[in-house]
Amino acid sequence: MVTRKAGRPQETLDVRAALIQHARDLFVIQPYDKVSTRLIAERAGVNIAMIRYYFGSKAGLFEAMLRETLRPMQLQMQKLVQDSNHENFLDLMRTYYKEMVKVPKFPRLIAQVMNMPPSEVQRKLLEKVFVDVTKPAQDVIFEKLMEQGVLKEGMDPKLCRVSYISLMVFPFIAPPPLLALHGVELNEEFLNRLIEHNIQLMTEGFINVSNSTNSQEHI
Repeated sequence: MVTRKAGRPQETLDVRAALIQHARDLFVIQPYDKVSTRLIAERAGVNIAMIRYYFGSKAGLFEAMLRETLRPMQLQMQKLVQDSNHENFLDLMRTYYKEMVKVPKFPRLIAQVMNMPPSEVQRKLLEKVFVDVTKPAQDVIFEKLMEQGVLKEGMDPKLCRVSYISLMVFPFIAPPPLLALHGVELNEEFLNRLIEHNIQLMTEGFINVSNSTNSQEHI
């Protein structure tokens, strides 16, 4: 009896995590309407009732999947808001690459959903998650980076934000045939090289490393 009680919390975590993992695996390759809760449960090896127990519905599972996948970036963004230095800024991109190499089709799912009509369930859920998870930090990060001298003088924070997002997201949402045409294969080795290349571009472009370093030394 004691053994069962001790094991139940881990079992709960395993079931919930398995449902989220298999839901993500399916949602990134199939239309939302084609992914049934029964199929997700079968892939996860659990009773379909577990989806209602943990998430309430397929929509609830989809939302939880989005939140869990974006959680590492949310934590890094919160850290960046609290301490707006160039290392935390670059670590946000590093974190994104580290997480997305595990689920490289996830950014494409985000792009596809955002192109759907606002009335679609997926679009509503994604916007809800973005408002809760990323928007509060996004609205202040680049302004704080400018205030702290992390962005070079004369740079437009909004344009820097677009450049940053482009460098971070484009490899994952670019059409695979286009990448193949240029001899690019999205794998861990390539992405590790690309993140360091992007960091070099930014530090030689709009990130003022020396000023941000000096400002941290004076704090």
